[in-house]
Amino acid sequence: MTVISVIQLAPKKAISSWADNLLAIDSLFFLTSMMLSYWSIRHKDKLVKAELYADRFFIFGMVMMVSVGFLIAFELFTD
Repeated sequence: MTVISVIQLAPKKAISSWADNLLAIDSLFFLTSMMLSYWSIRHKDKLVKAELYADRFFIFGMVMMVSVGFLIAFELFTD
């Protein structure tokens, strides 16, 4: 949410719309991670791989979010 708020400070260039779109997709990775994690807690004996996939989605979401954060910071602080 913080990164989305900071995007509003950025000049309205193509990079801002890309960042908005990437963060929208990123939220789906976090949602998928959360659902898989919940599923693995509730059904321990049925899906062991769900926890592994939840971890992978979470890590990918974090990497994507940090990358977009750097992209926005670069856009804001370079003239």
